[in-house]
Amino acid sequence: MSMGDVKVKAARVSIISNAALTTLKLVAGMTTGSVSVLSEAAHSANDLAASGIAYFSVRLADRPADAHHPYGHGKVESISGLLEALLIFAAAGYIIYEGLHRLITGTSEVEVGPGLLVMLFSTAVNLAVSRYLFTVSKATDSLALRADAEHLRTDVVTSVGVMFGLALVWVTGRYELDALAALAVAAVICRTAYGLLRDAVEPLLDARLPEADLKVVRGVLDNEPAVRAYHKLRSRKSGSYRHIDAHVLLDDHLTLVEAHDLAERLEDRIRELLPRAVVMLHAEPHDAEVAHQLEFHGSDGAQ
Repeated sequence: MSMGDVKVKAARVSIISNAALTTLKLVAGMTTGSVSVLSEAAHSANDLAASGIAYFSVRLADRPADAHHPYGHGKVESISGLLEALLIFAAAGYIIYEGLHRLITGTSEVEVGPGLLVMLFSTAVNLAVSRYLFTVSKATDSLALRADAEHLRTDVVTSVGVMFGLALVWVTGRYELDALAALAVAAVICRTAYGLLRDAVEPLLDARLPEADLKVVRGVLDNEPAVRAYHKLRSRKSGSYRHIDAHVLLDDHLTLVEAHDLAERLEDRIRELLPRAVVMLHAEPHDAEVAHQLEFHGSDGAQ
């Protein structure tokens, strides 16, 4: 099974589980009168929309580069993550509205037992599916699947919060605690949404790769005796792919073929160490390039 097929399968599992849990929570919330359970139904409906976005994005992101998209379609996954973050914020807004409305207008009685059972079942399902999605997202370096997994992990945390609130209602008989539990759920959701939003926006702005990845690239170049210096090291992320380019300064006496072969070998080493890396090294004659930099830019430009 290809990497793309693995990602699509994982996204499909998320859609099925979220559809089932949304229906179950909606029925439980309407029959028990619990605003916190209804807020969880809205959260799961939000998760269902997010998993649908993830499903279509991973299918599109793995399409090969074409004439109109020469760098591929990887940024679709970042757009997916951005949309999912916005959906989480929307769900939090709905939960805050419902919780405050109940507190202001007065809370109605809540039937605790069925709500607790539904939340317990939801927690178990989402915990299993989120772990599966995190495993696949790490193996495939998929931001869309990681965002979907974050969605479900947040659902686990909020479900536990709802269960705690329902348990307090059962023990104390104070139904306003159900609405307060819903507001606490919203706070957790907002924190998760912020993290996803930040991680989705950076690749869209072509932020450089993490320092750990760049350390690998520098290690390859620094450990090659034939590379006298290098500069203009640039990097960015697009979906599951890392794009890296740099200028490597070699001995002036090397032939064009020798310089080309050395650059190819260096590119291959980087690709071996960094999965799904697209590497382009531009070979330059060291002495001639240093002379050019000193004459026109006032420094040798080397690293």
